[in-house]
Amino acid sequence: MSVIQDPFSSQDAFHGAFSSGLGRILRDEWGLGPFILVLANATFDPRVHALLRHELARRFGELAELCRRAFASGREPDEPADDLSVFLRLMAIGFDHIEHARWRVLDPWEVQFNQVRSLRPRRAASHKPAGIQTPFDPAGFHFNKPFLRKEAFWSGRLNGVEVELLFNKFPFVELHALLVPDRQANEPQYLSRDRHRFIWELADILGPALPGIGFAYNSYGAFASVNHLHFQMFVRERALPLTLERWRHNGGGDSYPARCERFADPEQAWERISDLHQTEISYNLLYLPGVLYCLPRRRQGTYALPPWCGGQAWYELAGGIVAFNAEDFASLRDLDVRDALAATAEPVPD
Repeated sequence: MSVIQDPFSSQDAFHGAFSSGLGRILRDEWGLGPFILVLANATFDPRVHALLRHELARRFGELAELCRRAFASGREPDEPADDLSVFLRLMAIGFDHIEHARWRVLDPWEVQFNQVRSLRPRRAASHKPAGIQTPFDPAGFHFNKPFLRKEAFWSGRLNGVEVELLFNKFPFVELHALLVPDRQANEPQYLSRDRHRFIWELADILGPALPGIGFAYNSYGAFASVNHLHFQMFVRERALPLTLERWRHNGGGDSYPARCERFADPEQAWERISDLHQTEISYNLLYLPGVLYCLPRRRQGTYALPPWCGGQAWYELAGGIVAFNAEDFASLRDLDVRDALAATAEPVPD
């Protein structure tokens, strides 16, 4: 399958392919899961919402009526439990009251209130893992599930590797996709040297045509939600707070609240990642063209999250905050964010 021939030639081509792919899903695929995916992406991107709002409203009404009839007859709708849970909450909110993602700058951090994302299931990110790797589980959630083929954005060879791009069902960055290399190889979320080099090189290859491209990786134990090897891809205009020149890891004078190590050489970066594997330390990675940010951190479940925070994966450690209610969105302070980031950083040995 190759849904789009070449979405990588420019930002306009990528956004056009992204938008048309969402439109195709809404037009051609039936069910709660495809609808939720399109809705979440549309409420995150005003350009997509403007194109699809009318069709989203119509499909919402049809699916809501399907659910009402099923429950009235004493049966469950024939839909995945996770999707049904999310959609019933959307029905309670009402289509006209579903909000777009809202943003505010809390210098130097960025804060968003993402109403639809707040409804998502937690999956593996809610667990307390015993280590930083676990075998791939064919009975668990993974990207080979047949229903996920509906959510594929593009597939083909990139940098010599067969990859599949899937839409992120609950996006929190611009043009947010999941990149799965050699999907049917069933690799767990445990980075190898070859995969590290692959994604480092891919950022360099795609960077000139797609300014703002990046790839992120959450290790097992660092709020990775699926134990099937994948990277998160995005193309955004604004620099992430982690990448600002003010921080010491970028040559500035300010200390970043979380532990961050910057690498401009892929082999040096891999040596550090290998050390983290040997010492069983979880980590988040951010790949940008020519640079990698590595964030060794405390393992999820070993420290208390603040009540306004649903998790701390790569985006949160890069200085982005997803608030799950409007009150927290409006009231968060700089010190709150700094304290939450600092809580991830200890103890981590050199």
